Amino acid sequence: MKKVDLEDEQKQHSARVAELFGLDSHSLAFIAATTHPSFAHERPGEPDNQRLEFLGDAILDFVVSEWLYEQFSSYNEGQLTRLRAQLVSTQALCRFAREYELGAALRFGKGAGQGSLHDSENVLADAVEALIAASFRDQGLEGARRVCQLIVDFGMKFNQEPEQRDTKSELQERVQALGLKAPIYRVVGAEGPAHEVVFDVEVSVAGTALAQGRGRSKRLAEREAAAVALSELKYELLVSVPEKTSVDVEG
Repeated sequence: MKKVDLEDEQKQHSARVAELFGLDSHSLAFIAATTHPSFAHERPGEPDNQRLEFLGDAILDFVVSEWLYEQFSSYNEGQLTRLRAQLVSTQALCRFAREYELGAALRFGKGAGQGSLHDSENVLADAVEALIAASFRDQGLEGARRVCQLIVDFGMKFNQEPEQRDTKSELQERVQALGLKAPIYRVVGAEGPAHEVVFDVEVSVAGTALAQGRGRSKRLAEREAAAVALSELKYELLVSVPEKTSVDVEG
């Protein structure tokens, strides 16, 4: 491929990545965030993305911590810490970067650019964090928060939350131990654009609504509803109340 074609292709990748992070591909923040130290080393005075990576790492930790605190009210500190570590790990950020071909938008030195650095886990993860910081610098915390939410939503698709409390299973075990039927979950509301829908889910047992949960997926909303039901213990009161008919439960 000709040099001109390669340059045009990189510009297209850069424009697409910049749009993903809410940035102008010609802005100083974006250029710095996508500049590997090997490129800056060959051109004294050029900024690289190391300082931005430092800032982006802190911003990502904060935003993810805030989101987990709000979404998983039943989790203790250790559980939240483990889940955050999975979502912001080098592997998770690299997976996100590869999905959006972020490596093709990076600037490397001549020697480094011919190697495998464009697909290196550490290089890609650092670039994601640098771009988060660039979004923060250009658009403030809300701009960075939007980008971090994209990363979290992407990461949750692959995250099976090992060693995390399965609130749905726990609620089912507890109510069935009391001789009641398994909980039923139903969506009672949804809001937001198609790519950022937030679901409201209600959990009921024996035809009686116990609690509601909210989440960016039905699964998360169901788990939140189960967690609330477990904390409020309303299902224990149902053992002295005759169950409604199956028609009432399903309806």
